[in-house]
Amino acid sequence: MSLAMASFTCNDALVKSVTSSLSVAQIIMVRGIMTTVLVYFVARRLGAIRPLSVMLQPMILLRTFFEIGATLTFISALGRIDFANISAIMQSLPLAVTLGAALFLGEPVGWRRWAAILVGFVGVLIILRPTGDGFTSASILLLAAVFFTSGRDLVTRRIVADVPSLTVTLFTAAANTVVGALLIAPMGGWQPMDLETFLPLVIAALLVFSGYQAVIMSMRTGEISFVAPFRYTGLIWGLVLGVLFFGERPDVFVYSGAAIIIASGLYSFYREGKRRREAMGGESPASPQAE
Repeated sequence: MSLAMASFTCNDALVKSVTSSLSVAQIIMVRGIMTTVLVYFVARRLGAIRPLSVMLQPMILLRTFFEIGATLTFISALGRIDFANISAIMQSLPLAVTLGAALFLGEPVGWRRWAAILVGFVGVLIILRPTGDGFTSASILLLAAVFFTSGRDLVTRRIVADVPSLTVTLFTAAANTVVGALLIAPMGGWQPMDLETFLPLVIAALLVFSGYQAVIMSMRTGEISFVAPFRYTGLIWGLVLGVLFFGERPDVFVYSGAAIIIASGLYSFYREGKRRREAMGGESPASPQAE
């Protein structure tokens, strides 16, 4: 998950650098073509190509839907919100994933973790400042991206284990590419590209490939409550890149909101770890002291 966050955050920075020159759809398609080709050759070499019928499983189709929604909403918001702000708000994902796991997967969540989720989303509101200039239509897009991304991660847990991660990655990348191609005309048409706009997308494609694989492997092999908090490493990358490459100066609302979100997430993680330890202790044989 830490590798995924580094890859995705650097990819986001590269994509943000070309949002003023290219439409969202063109970015998705161009980056998607390169990612799909890269994943295809790697998957073919490793014997991870599966028939299309395998990809038409409901959970894989649902995950692809969430991935497409996350890509469209996130890149749309990326060009309109400060990079550091985006990175801070996206740190609410572990809380959103915990919420989704409780509501849709039946994972037990006590009142303390429910309180932590509520406090964490208060931190999001502090960053967005819905009663001031900080809240815009781009903010709504970013919140939608949080919803889609958390849905994607939850559905990933439900994909059968015998489907290779590379197969899921290939189908997702190809689907994103097709959707991007279909939306180019409605979103402003094709724009000329030079090396200055093309090279960042080449590097971004490599980073997306790395991030896809890392996040799928982490969500399929680790417990959500354990894996999700490692998303917070993305904030470090986001703040550094925002300051160094985009000349941003995050204000006190961003830092305060991010601190609340991370503290809430870490507390939720602590409570989950304690619950697991208590459950394991309850299953162990009684000790002489207990008797």
